[in-house]
Amino acid sequence: MSSLSSRYEPRAIEDRWYKHWMEKRYFRSVPDKREPYSIVIPPPNVTGVLHMGHMLDNTIQDVLIRKARMDGKNACWVPGTDHASIATEAKVVRWLRDEKNLTKSQVGRERFIEYAWEWTDKYGGIILEQLQRLGASCDWDRTAFTMDEVRSKQVIRAFVDLYNEGKLYRDYRMVNWDAKAQTVLSNEEVIYEEEQGNLYYVRYQIAGSSNDYITIATTRPETILGDTAIAVHPEDERYRHLHGKKALVPLVGREIPIIADDYVDREFGTGALKITPAHDVNDYEIGKRFDLEVIDVLTDDGRMSEAAQHFIGDDLITARKKMVSAFK
Repeated sequence: MSSLSSRYEPRAIEDRWYKHWMEKRYFRSVPDKREPYSIVIPPPNVTGVLHMGHMLDNTIQDVLIRKARMDGKNACWVPGTDHASIATEAKVVRWLRDEKNLTKSQVGRERFIEYAWEWTDKYGGIILEQLQRLGASCDWDRTAFTMDEVRSKQVIRAFVDLYNEGKLYRDYRMVNWDAKAQTVLSNEEVIYEEEQGNLYYVRYQIAGSSNDYITIATTRPETILGDTAIAVHPEDERYRHLHGKKALVPLVGREIPIIADDYVDREFGTGALKITPAHDVNDYEIGKRFDLEVIDVLTDDGRMSEAAQHFIGDDLITARKKMVSAFK
């Protein structure tokens, strides 16, 4: 008789028992008369491997599902992974660049999707293996992926139903645009950082006057080319005489209205706010209230567009420097 080890050896014990559980299909669930108890695993992203947060979350689910089995319920724990579309795309783009010296535009849409599936098969498999090493008692026959055919059809069906119910529509909205990845990001995917910037004070000539001006303060002078109004607080006595008048946008000479809106912070800068609906969320909302024109001065790759009329093709930083020089 061999002596017991003085230490717990998880590999020798856990691997053997998990293999036994899998062979006996103890985690398999089929509909019957027992009380159902189901958990759908919050699918981890296939952009990498599991971390301690996943392990804690899945351990809690495993405790609940095993307790339900012991209580005689028809327990079913559905495993799966999530395509994490934008994050996965970024990983695949980097992989193609570093290992194959290719860009997304070079391979085209269809081939890129094939590469994405290749990435998913590799890292999605790693994640499921990690869950099994953890001892997760999932019904592995039900393994799902959020971009597989079954799930994709249901997503399309849901959107069609919403459209038929009149709950889907198309409209202009302010979005977080990634100029490098050429895609929209949700608010949850944006990482905000504070930067030490410069506040530029710029004079706008009042239309019809040769020596009357209104001064604004901005951190993004390049967007002045897309201004469609200047807003002041309705109770700010400094600008009351300008209500309803128009100002000229520097460099382009476009006439824009001077409007009164209580969103304006009278204590910031000069208390006069340039309104560029295409490039600021708050400006966009003000633009809707006053039915202002939307002038997008940026291209999809983050350069000055033809609508800007100046510095066309320049990147933001270059255009900013040129704007400041021109103002001086």
